[in-house]
Amino acid sequence: MKKIRILWVDDEMDLLKPHIMFLQEKGYEMETATNGQDAIEVVRNHYVDLVFLDENMPGLSGIETLAKIKGLNANIPVIMITKSEEENIMEAALGAKIADYLIKPVNPNQILLSIKKNLDTKKLITRETTFAYQSEFSSIGLKINSASTFSEWEEIYKKLVFWELELERSQDQRMTEVFRMQKSEAGLGFGKYIRNKYASWFKDNATDKPLLSPNVFREKIFPLVEQGRKVFVILIDNLRLDQWRVITPVINEYLVAREDSLFCSILPTATQYARNAMFAGLMPKEIQSLNPQLWLNDDEEGAKNMNEEELLQKHLNRLGKKYKLYYEKIIHSKRGKKLTENFNNLLNYDLIVVVYNFIDLLSHANTEMNMIRELAGDDSAYRSLVLSWFQHSQLLDFIRQISEKDITVIFTTDHGSIRVNNPIKVLGDKKTSTNLRYKTGKNLNYDPKEVFEIADPHVAHLPKTDVSSRYIFSLAHDFFVYPNNYNYYVNYYKNTYQHGGISMEEMLIPLAIMTPR
Repeated sequence: MKKIRILWVDDEMDLLKPHIMFLQEKGYEMETATNGQDAIEVVRNHYVDLVFLDENMPGLSGIETLAKIKGLNANIPVIMITKSEEENIMEAALGAKIADYLIKPVNPNQILLSIKKNLDTKKLITRETTFAYQSEFSSIGLKINSASTFSEWEEIYKKLVFWELELERSQDQRMTEVFRMQKSEAGLGFGKYIRNKYASWFKDNATDKPLLSPNVFREKIFPLVEQGRKVFVILIDNLRLDQWRVITPVINEYLVAREDSLFCSILPTATQYARNAMFAGLMPKEIQSLNPQLWLNDDEEGAKNMNEEELLQKHLNRLGKKYKLYYEKIIHSKRGKKLTENFNNLLNYDLIVVVYNFIDLLSHANTEMNMIRELAGDDSAYRSLVLSWFQHSQLLDFIRQISEKDITVIFTTDHGSIRVNNPIKVLGDKKTSTNLRYKTGKNLNYDPKEVFEIADPHVAHLPKTDVSSRYIFSLAHDFFVYPNNYNYYVNYYKNTYQHGGISMEEMLIPLAIMTPR
């Protein structure tokens, strides 16, 4: 195994020989320099894992040497050592991104601890994370096998997302693979739960019924407006819980959560159904019945989500709410910039609803563009892309503006997505819907064991395109493919992100109520 190489820079190196020998005995390879210029030459010509740097040296000071070392290699951890505790020196060192700060005289244990903290952190995280997940593995497995209520599945999914993000920080690929198998097992169990329970949620005597898409505004948002609060709803289309968890720390710099929960997207977990249901406060069948001019079926041409503002206004009118409503859909950065520029005008409204479409656009690009498919090659990379977008987005600027006012913010979504890899054959006619995760039509041919079938759409409050039309939904990582050109379409759509079907990722979605810090 390659030894760790440490460079120690100090103009009084003779006094540090005991420390140098101590570290050599611990197995570290030591390089020394008595001035900043020599230290820079060592870093320029040799690979160095870590630098101990004296702050007070003749010639180039420690701060000046630090800047030049970082210019050569920004990733080298540099530990500053100084006799001085003056605040301005500490601030300068911290501003230059030192890894640690030690005050002379230092003792061997301080030195060793600092090395381990900066070089062995990943190993320590891996070891501790692996041990902790191993301890919970059996407990999670038992819960997956016995879960029979929505709240139990909600807790299982929260735990799985937590461990997915924790294990991502570690280097234990073996344990990551074990986790993937357990998550896959949970996905199959959740699919069975939905097949058994979903239709029963729409009966008058329904039990174990979760908060569903049509009830979100009525139960979570309107009551806040009734309390006299100014409420901003930020709906990030196609946002999964794991993606929400990685952007939350950035949001927490400006806003704090008063509630952070999940609700259940209706089926199909597609924007046309789930988001229209949210804004209308109605299931799709009732939208079609009460507002036929605002609903397009799958087999009809035209954009399916062009009437959200009108659906939401009708929702308010139906409940006798007199709120002053503002609605905006952000589909490109120019529109987002215009929204932030007009921020003060938004304060004249009671309820402000803004839809951000970036993640949904990213999931479609993942299917259509090879470059995006490579960039978002797995869930970890997909999360990273979402975080990068968010950190540089107009949405974050919008959040900064919100944080300066007395405003309540609700972050939510309409559905999530899942990476599909298992093709399922299905036959249909020309009027069959094109979505890969669900199909609706009158002439569907499939294996009932491989799908969740709703033979009578009205049972699940879904519209019929024909008296004999039905819906089928894919489960876990499955996706539907027609037999014609089967291999081509399997290869084209495999390992892409899709939505419309049944999975924890698509159905168990975040809703957070936040206020400024």
